[in-house]
Amino acid sequence: MLVALPTLPDRPLLVALVALLWLALVLYGASAGWWLVETLVLSWGWRADRAERWGLDEVQVRILTVDAEAVVQGTVDALPEAVTDVHVIAERDVDVDGAVVDVVPDSFDCTATNKGRALEWARRNVDCDREYVLYLDEDTLVTELTGLPDADVVQFTEKPIYTGSRLTYLCEVFRIGYQFEQFGFHRLRYPLYAWGGGVAIRHGLEQSITWDARTITEDTNFVWRAADERSISYRLVDARFRNQAPPSVWAMLKQRRRWISGTMRDDAALPLRYRPLAFTRVVAWALSPLVPLLVVGAYAFPGSAATLDSYVALSTALLGILVLYTLAGLVAYRKHPLLWPVFLLATPVGVVLHALGAMWGLVRPVDTFEVTEKVAPATIERVNAGLEEGAIADHDGSERLIRGSPEAFEWTVFDD
Repeated sequence: MLVALPTLPDRPLLVALVALLWLALVLYGASAGWWLVETLVLSWGWRADRAERWGLDEVQVRILTVDAEAVVQGTVDALPEAVTDVHVIAERDVDVDGAVVDVVPDSFDCTATNKGRALEWARRNVDCDREYVLYLDEDTLVTELTGLPDADVVQFTEKPIYTGSRLTYLCEVFRIGYQFEQFGFHRLRYPLYAWGGGVAIRHGLEQSITWDARTITEDTNFVWRAADERSISYRLVDARFRNQAPPSVWAMLKQRRRWISGTMRDDAALPLRYRPLAFTRVVAWALSPLVPLLVVGAYAFPGSAATLDSYVALSTALLGILVLYTLAGLVAYRKHPLLWPVFLLATPVGVVLHALGAMWGLVRPVDTFEVTEKVAPATIERVNAGLEEGAIADHDGSERLIRGSPEAFEWTVFDD
């Protein structure tokens, strides 16, 4: 004998669950809608021709590290020869050819902590007579750098390198696709985030704003405080500097946890009109794994999730936007179209892994900075060569890789 299950309104627990899923749908829908506005509307007017005004003789490069000597050496070697003022800001003494190594003394004290403390020490103690300071992470390989446009903050786009974990690489392709919204940031008074691994800041602005603030997302925090104090000009340069994808899922989860923890803590630096947007983005990021569940639930239990027939269409559309993020990442990476189906089908896996660290940070925020593990250039070359025998087209490139040539880093099992 068949027994009819009670309808959804008679089951309070399911009603509450459906309400929660609808809330997640609305929050993620708002975040996705804003992304479409940024990429399709606000990006209008972005100029791909960079309009360089300042030459590299007006740029001082500062590379931040603890003591990753081999990694930093590859970063220094990849700099254009026209860059002559290069400083490595380190926590311990390292030997790096082609750069001045400045060690932050243990006795130095300020409000900023961890990386921010090193940035503030360098601001106070490293002489600079250039117009700009270009900050690079220890693993940032500069590409296509011939000068800078005239702006207070010049942000370079990134393109993480495969370092041994296919899952973290998939997540980075997804993340870089989401970052297409940066093309609309020049329309905002407060750019929504900054990547400190490839950002040039006008020296006068840096001296005025300083890095002396308690935060673990010092790059975004600096830009927000600068925008709060004055009307800053912002330019995005689509040069795709190469940095490293986290070498393991665990390292990526801790990295994402730190990012979202710092963003939530720094939201107070935003004006009230920006805070709902920032909150929506944080929650949507952490809850993004629910989107595939919404779709499955909507199709498996038609009519149970809501009385509106549009629920299935809305949840499916949101899943489509997640795939769109991956597609944008594939365009940024210039992947061969034959590889697209593999990445697109793996999008739900990338979404879940990318969000787990954010969910962790939402539940248990962290207030300390932990450097994401990096690998030396020679290690990257061995990892990629071992994955696919035919991945290296020009075997002489292994020597160029050790010297830091960015072109050599195109040799990954996933790259063309």
